[in-house]
Amino acid sequence: MAPVQISPLYSTTAITHGGRNGKLLLENSPLNGLELAMPKQLGGSGKETATNPEQLFAAGFSSCFESALRLVAGKAGKKLDEKAGVKASVTIGKTPDGGFGLAVELTGILPGIPREEAQKLMEAAHQVCPYSNATRGNIEVKVSVAE
Repeated sequence: MAPVQISPLYSTTAITHGGRNGKLLLENSPLNGLELAMPKQLGGSGKETATNPEQLFAAGFSSCFESALRLVAGKAGKKLDEKAGVKASVTIGKTPDGGFGLAVELTGILPGIPREEAQKLMEAAHQVCPYSNATRGNIEVKVSVAE
């Protein structure tokens, strides 16, 4: 399948030096100079004052997905509560071929929206979100609604 062509609206660049145990350089951002550390579960220090790529991916996916969720909800005539949100859980693990892969669980927090309707909104957002579109067919992404 050929990549989808886009008309650029915004671009940004990140540079890391030192990989998972280095520093993030991100111009015009409070994250510039952010320290990175490999999680203990992957053999690293797990330094709590540092972050890792999975945390950054979870933050990006959840915020982007919530924006898509609010968009589709608005188009459906639904106003989401200010307490609405999206929890993104990102897991890294071994693949059958010995490499590494990611899996994501997106959980919608949608107070005041009936469960079945909330699930439909989550599924609609999954069709719109750029992160969902980028990962579709590449990694397992589960979409659900909080209990």
